[in-house]
Amino acid sequence: MKTVCGIDLGTQSCKVLVYDYQRKETVARSQEPVDMISENDGTREQCAEWYEHALQACFDRIDRSLKATVAAVGVSGHQHSFVPLDEAGKPLYRVKLWCDTSTAPECAQLTQAAGGEAALIAETGLPMRPGYTAPKVLWLKNRQQALFDRLRHILLPHDYLNFLLTGEYTAEYGDASGTALFDVRRQVWSKKACDLIDPSVITCLPRLVRPGEAAGRVCAAAAERYGIPQGAAVAAGGGDNMMGAIGTGAVRDGFLTMSLGTSGTLFGFSNTPVIDPTGNLAAFCSSTGGWLPLLCTMNCTVASEEFRRLFGLEVKAFDAAAEKAPPGAQGVAVLPFFNGERTPNLPNGRASVNGITAGNFSRENLARAALEAAVFGMRIGMEGFLELGYRAKEIRLIGGGAKSPLWRKIAANVMNLPVSVPAGEEAAAMGGAIQALWTLARAEGSPVSIEELVDGHVALEQGGAAAPDPALGAAYDRAYKNYLRYLGALEPLYI
Repeated sequence: MKTVCGIDLGTQSCKVLVYDYQRKETVARSQEPVDMISENDGTREQCAEWYEHALQACFDRIDRSLKATVAAVGVSGHQHSFVPLDEAGKPLYRVKLWCDTSTAPECAQLTQAAGGEAALIAETGLPMRPGYTAPKVLWLKNRQQALFDRLRHILLPHDYLNFLLTGEYTAEYGDASGTALFDVRRQVWSKKACDLIDPSVITCLPRLVRPGEAAGRVCAAAAERYGIPQGAAVAAGGGDNMMGAIGTGAVRDGFLTMSLGTSGTLFGFSNTPVIDPTGNLAAFCSSTGGWLPLLCTMNCTVASEEFRRLFGLEVKAFDAAAEKAPPGAQGVAVLPFFNGERTPNLPNGRASVNGITAGNFSRENLARAALEAAVFGMRIGMEGFLELGYRAKEIRLIGGGAKSPLWRKIAANVMNLPVSVPAGEEAAAMGGAIQALWTLARAEGSPVSIEELVDGHVALEQGGAAAPDPALGAAYDRAYKNYLRYLGALEPLYI
């Protein structure tokens, strides 16, 4: 048996799968939760040591004989989170996460230093947003100067796992493009952006690895710790969205992936840079070559989970209640900003329920409005894609929301596109495994393309498709306008 290994370090857990690429079958998978530190000022942090423990626990649960068959490894990790290391590769401070909004003052400081948001977008393709890595680095300098003075390596979570596996400090275009320290057009680190923080920052950034190249090989220490073969190739890896694009088949123009999880993302492959002058769409690179324009909302399934807990309902019962309400929830609209928001840029945003009357105030309408709010946030991104000339053909739906038949129908009708669901639940880990296979094939001199590998290894769920219905689409057009009306009215309160 010959296998590749896909690793996905998510915000809530670390997952490892072992994939037999000859039989096209996942032969082992494991998972370990990861905790989070949350504070009222928007702080969301983790400890890098937790990542080491989670990765170790995942590998410990996999049979040693299976681990011995691993020929290559591909790592996915949550984007933007800042892992600060000292000269010896030891963590200096906790990892500030993508969902940390406490760096809003640093965003304003960097934007002013650059000469405005337009100047930032002209240089890197991105504005400064609390989710990105750059303001987190400045936060360390502003709040922990002594630790910043010892900073020698700036890594992202997937880079850190690659470091644990290989002992090498590397980065790749996809994840690097989400730091706001990277020129997405030229695909190089931006010294100008780095200097806005400190001249030393450019020296702390890792060597860039091209798509399809290896970040290194499994070192002796990692082989002993995890039980995988020393010398196995470790692919460049990428951010969870970039690996999710591979794992869902979004590696060609026109195919979009929508993730309905704690955060919501909508992204699609492009052969050319897609730079949004408003900054709502992130001008990311892909991890396969090309670009991956992306919308990210910080509150996707959050509203439905909060309402579900309030009502004391299980997931299926909550969906059943929502299905009893009509599209548009009889005018009830939820703004789901429980954690502040990234798109629209409202780090101080708050959640609200709007449009309630004595006639529409029901559990069913509240449930439906919570589900619809997640997809309305995605539609804001879709309209940005269309305005920038992107021609969408199909949506591949992943994340917890993809399990819900009702949410699939809502997505198809709000977005007015056919929706399909990839088989299997671990799109990012599977993307890591396929990228590992691509890296292995290239190292062995095979001319196979990433598109060919995706076609051969990404399957779609039978019965998981949903097609748009014109009548329902019209109803959702009206509901979406209602959502935007409340958003426009309340947005000034949160700026």
